[in-house]
Amino acid sequence: MKIPYAFLLTCFVASQVSAAEITVSAAASLKDAFNDIITRYHKQYPQSKIKLNTAGSGALLQQAIQGAPVDVLAFADEVTMNQAQQKNVIDAASRKTFALNDLVIAAPKNSRYAVTKLSDLQSRQFGRIAVSNPASVPVGRYSKASLEKAGLWAGLQPKIITTQNVRQSLDYIARGEVDAGFVYRTDAVLMRDKVRILATVPTQNPVSYPIAVSKNAKQAAEAKRFVQYVLSAQGQAVLNRYGFRKP
Repeated sequence: MKIPYAFLLTCFVASQVSAAEITVSAAASLKDAFNDIITRYHKQYPQSKIKLNTAGSGALLQQAIQGAPVDVLAFADEVTMNQAQQKNVIDAASRKTFALNDLVIAAPKNSRYAVTKLSDLQSRQFGRIAVSNPASVPVGRYSKASLEKAGLWAGLQPKIITTQNVRQSLDYIARGEVDAGFVYRTDAVLMRDKVRILATVPTQNPVSYPIAVSKNAKQAAEAKRFVQYVLSAQGQAVLNRYGFRKP
């Protein structure tokens, strides 16, 4: 039997729609949790294709501003998402806060030193301290703000090793290349065999993670469905397993 061309064309178009591919740009600290979420998302929507791009939030924002193809943006602070909204990079109506985290001071696993207050970092025991670039990385901004509030930022400059993102700080700590560093609790927990948490650092603003659909998303429907999945009970359960808290 000869199958009508119009029917074949309809099937082809439908298959292209159902196999929509999206790019998700997410903060470096979300890498493991989002890889897990994407794996589970694929099981529920096997025709979907998701490319995960991770880096510091500031770098991801600049990529989006410069026209890099991205459908979903997930940052590690509200400041970066505010900037994205001001630059008309996101669909503001789709913006949601989906997770909370904690800022901590971590050290190599075999470190014998303790931190009971931020001023302990002035000790000679802490000769090198990893801090992500506060100009472009949220964890760096949180760290700098906390140290400035304690009157320590300027004095600690000779000790500070600036990193590109939180995962680089974590890597330096794990390899013992620094004596301590500022990272998120979720990152430190991922490498508990090589890293230990010395203290939780109070922050002026909550360490919150916003997500939004890109203004220029080529697959807006698929992007919205992924955002909803992250916000769903299934997505939140995965985030919780990686140490993130529900907002």
